[in-house]
Amino acid sequence: MKIPVIDIGACILCEICTELAPQAFAINDAGFVEVLHLEDYSDQTIHEAVKNCPKDCITWE
Repeated sequence: MKIPVIDIGACILCEICTELAPQAFAINDAGFVEVLHLEDYSDQTIHEAVKNCPKDCITWE
């Protein structure tokens, strides 16, 4: 199963991912975006969040 991975060095904290797919992405206590643990990342909103990242800092691994 592929999972999204965030390059936090490239992330500008625009929060598009957390708005489009709050079930998969969240801002953690340190102020960075993190990928939440899910059994399945195939939801279309997650793919939209990855596709719409303005810095392309979310990839699939």
